[in-house]
Amino acid sequence: YNAFSDDQKHRLTFKAVIIYDGDSLKVEGADLVLMVRLVGIDAPESGRKNVPGQPYSRKAKDALVQMIGNRPFQMKSYGTGGYNRLLSELFTPDGKNVNLEMVKLGLAEVYQGRPPNGFDKAPYLAAESRAKSLRLGMWRLGQNYQSPKQWRRAHPRK
Repeated sequence: YNAFSDDQKHRLTFKAVIIYDGDSLKVEGADLVLMVRLVGIDAPESGRKNVPGQPYSRKAKDALVQMIGNRPFQMKSYGTGGYNRLLSELFTPDGKNVNLEMVKLGLAEVYQGRPPNGFDKAPYLAAESRAKSLRLGMWRLGQNYQSPKQWRRAHPRK
């Protein structure tokens, strides 16, 4: 993927192979198969063996499937993150920013870690503030809301 120029990258289209949860997936396109983490957002964690997922984790995954499941999309990459995944914003053919839509729907919060160079957090923070004030998605949980970061800390992988 990094062998392509920025101009070429913007024209590449991809399709989801597997959507793991609300912020990570495997994609294919341009004779590549890539692991992708949606940059700038953190969706509720899916469960694993003997550990139930967070509230709204299924809804977050379903929303991502709805937006890109069987449709081509484009990516804007911000480098590689943990687990060697490409940190990317996804865009539908009509130009909709999928990552930002997840936050607008209340199905992901703004990622609490340091953003990669060149990533503009401002529209994400504004969308999160609006979703919180309207109590959309996971923000309906009010005092019972636990961030994905807190959940991962309470349920470490063994």
